[in-house]
Amino acid sequence: MRGFFIQNKRILFILITQLALIWALWRTNLFLSEFKHEEESKIEILMAAYKKLIEAGPDEDLDLPLKILQANKNIPLIVLDQDNQLVYHTNVSKKNKLNKKDSLKIVEKAVKFEKDIPPMFLEIDDQKYQNIYYSPSHLYSRLFYYPLILIGIFLLFITTIYLYYRTGKISDENRLWSGIARETAHQIGTPLSSLMGWIEIMKTQKSMDIPIGELEKDVQRLNTISQRFSKIGSEPELKEENIVEISRNIAHYLQDRTSKQLKIKLDTPDKIYVSINKQLYEWVLENLIKNSIDAMEGKGEINISVFEDKNHVFIDVKDQGKGLSKNMYSEIFLPGFTTKKRGWGLGLSLAKRIIEQYHNGKIFVQKSEPGKGTTMRIVIPKKD
Repeated sequence: MRGFFIQNKRILFILITQLALIWALWRTNLFLSEFKHEEESKIEILMAAYKKLIEAGPDEDLDLPLKILQANKNIPLIVLDQDNQLVYHTNVSKKNKLNKKDSLKIVEKAVKFEKDIPPMFLEIDDQKYQNIYYSPSHLYSRLFYYPLILIGIFLLFITTIYLYYRTGKISDENRLWSGIARETAHQIGTPLSSLMGWIEIMKTQKSMDIPIGELEKDVQRLNTISQRFSKIGSEPELKEENIVEISRNIAHYLQDRTSKQLKIKLDTPDKIYVSINKQLYEWVLENLIKNSIDAMEGKGEINISVFEDKNHVFIDVKDQGKGLSKNMYSEIFLPGFTTKKRGWGLGLSLAKRIIEQYHNGKIFVQKSEPGKGTTMRIVIPKKD
């Protein structure tokens, strides 16, 4: 039972707070309903008191109806005669003495009252009558909006809890991916150490039948992959590196391991230095090149351009593949999105995280057209 509460504490907390807010809303609604009935009773008493004053004879005791009317400090009352002239008013204007303009304003208010509540008719004699206009008290009018405010607070609270839960869930997922990545790096490290040992043994035997050089490259590649995974979830160290040389090495490595019908060409100066993490940048560029290879199905030409301006370094990877429609420009960076039959759709989402979060740069589709190819661009800012 304790384990159940620990595992579901967020959901239980949200449920309890929702029930508490629903209960508060229900109680508030009951209170308003009771308050409304009480005000209706007060209005009936006020009407009876006013009617008593109008109909009273010269010798009748009017002390009680006068006290009832004077005790009313909240409910607005307006009395007009048969000619729509103001006879009596209370809780409508703060002025004791009214001029003609003030009286007209009060008559206008009576018309507004009539739209919500029909006036009470009071017959004085065959020729004369009065209409008594009233509205709910100022206190009731303010309380009327209280449930709406409470609902607003409720919705704001639910939104806050959802965002908190969502953020917590994303944080848990990030920790999970970091754990998986580090465990993968650890698992790769064991056979990698063994392979490196065997290579050293083969070197001493000087065996010419085994391509030790290429084998060394692949082992080094495994070592690089291990380092990449180990850096996920931790803040990478950025150093001034020759990004041209790194890009050229990645291009040459992949060229030797892809179809002879596909050419990877570079258009770069000799050197451009920028602050990057070498292993993570290699991961991003390798991912872009491999995506281009897949899009071209192993045939065609990939052009890699590296250039700079005063504040930024730009890396373009241009292919002659299938291309993308404009509505896919942002979708391709979403975790899980893939156009391949196999794959988890994590490559570009990780590339975006590496460039934007770790290098404060940008990665985006610079240009693409279905059937003609795609140009992906990386922008890395230079240090001040």
